[in-house]
Amino acid sequence: MVSSPHEAMHRIFQEYPGLFSRVSEVLGIDIPPPTSATVLPNDLTENSPVERRVDTLLRIETQDDGPFLLAVEAQGKKDPRKTTSWPYYVSYLHNRYGALPVLLLVVCQDHTTAQWAATPITIGIPQWPTLTLNPLVAGPHNMPVITNVAEARKDLALATLAAITHADNPDVDAILKTLSAALRDVPETIAEPIAELTAQGLGNRPAAQQWRNLVAVDTSFYTSFMSEEIRDQGRAQSLLLILEARGITLTDELRQTITTCTDSHLLNQWLHRAATATAAEEVFTGQ
Repeated sequence: MVSSPHEAMHRIFQEYPGLFSRVSEVLGIDIPPPTSATVLPNDLTENSPVERRVDTLLRIETQDDGPFLLAVEAQGKKDPRKTTSWPYYVSYLHNRYGALPVLLLVVCQDHTTAQWAATPITIGIPQWPTLTLNPLVAGPHNMPVITNVAEARKDLALATLAAITHADNPDVDAILKTLSAALRDVPETIAEPIAELTAQGLGNRPAAQQWRNLVAVDTSFYTSFMSEEIRDQGRAQSLLLILEARGITLTDELRQTITTCTDSHLLNQWLHRAATATAAEEVFTGQ
């Protein structure tokens, strides 16, 4: 099952295609900023039983150097299968889109995976490599640690990706406080996707709860996805406390049902039932 950090690490480039020019600058690659970008179908499946999909595929337009294809892969751990799938992606795209150059960017959240992903993939014999793939890798080893609010405000997309790639950094508290502060007084249409992508990128790490708390305090879009999620989590925790206080035992399955529920109406309904219930069945009957 695809994790939320995995989704955030590549989907951020769909939301902010111009981010890649800043990332390439950080990585020491001279790629001009895009004049436009188009999200392309990510399905690389041929007429065969094997389905192949790159995480995100963009056509990037530039002012002077022409267009190119950017394939973004979010990688959470080492995966030996990528030594065959990544060259396939690049070769397929080269064949499908003809003269368009193809660039593969891999985004990671830990040093070990980033080091593995950056290793060139060679196809051929030792005496004569037929094809060598050199992935461009962004991760905690080369993404900036942004703890200056003014710097974060200069490029919120880059600050978001940096926070996601440094999710396991010991200084993640300072990184998240900086990003949260940078979102103050930012229009909701800008702040909300940033807050959501950051939450996705942090996944189930302890820092995720800190981010939710920061967003609740530092930003004003209380009807947003993030604020509603915070309220739902509060309802879920209240429900668990009430059931515990009434001596009602919950199975692991029911506990998970409560903590993962995002239906505010249903959570309120359970809370009302829990106030007088003597058994779990009385709370969740019919659900």
